[in-house]
Amino acid sequence: MTATQPAFSVQNMDFYYSAPRKTLSNINLEIQPQKVTALIGPSGCGKSTFLRCLNRMNDTIPGTKVEGKILLNGQDIYDPNMDVVNLRQRVGMVFQKPNPFPQSIFDNVAFGPRVMGMEVDLHEVVEKSLRDAALWDEVKGNLKSDAMGLSLGQQQRLCIARVIAVQPEVILMDESTSALDPIATLRVEELIADLKKEYTIVIVTHNMQQAARVSDCTGFFWLGEMVEFAPTNQMFTVPKQELTEAYITGRMG
Repeated sequence: MTATQPAFSVQNMDFYYSAPRKTLSNINLEIQPQKVTALIGPSGCGKSTFLRCLNRMNDTIPGTKVEGKILLNGQDIYDPNMDVVNLRQRVGMVFQKPNPFPQSIFDNVAFGPRVMGMEVDLHEVVEKSLRDAALWDEVKGNLKSDAMGLSLGQQQRLCIARVIAVQPEVILMDESTSALDPIATLRVEELIADLKKEYTIVIVTHNMQQAARVSDCTGFFWLGEMVEFAPTNQMFTVPKQELTEAYITGRMG
């Protein structure tokens, strides 16, 4: 990938849960590699729906339809020949609530490489992934213990390690700190800043202060449309759209 090619290029995208009612309308944006892109907007505006289009998670819902294009490093992810399993390895996802498997810490992180038949040293992969997720020092003596015994914040970092273990290009995070206390939230935010050195990250957040702290670019969704997409410092200081300013200042939404 060249330095100038976006990780994702979204072109004239419409999304339907069931036609003819559009949930997302005419979405256009470019997500740059090794940057953090935040998606903000009120509940029900389409942020999470859009995020799930980026790794085709919405395909699991009968009757959904996507029009337009979503290109991952120039490749159309909705091409009929796209291997969706491979896509979800390249574009990993961390959900709102931590969802560790009821297995050991080691087996949680090793799960993806095992299922995908990756020819790797599992012990090396588990250690590197836990280090990258800022969790290794807390669990290195207890890798055989039940992952469900970790705190919520540790569980979420374990889920991030599980995504990292399959060597993705992009990490999607859907409200991934909303269930966490402020200290655990700060740990994840610090982790996001470290992870963008290697990965492209897209986060959905209701917390505008969080978007301002951690992201490089921000997209503002309203009623299924992207009202504005801009560098974060510009969005939060001199937004171009009145609706954006009204939402950010709390006058609407």
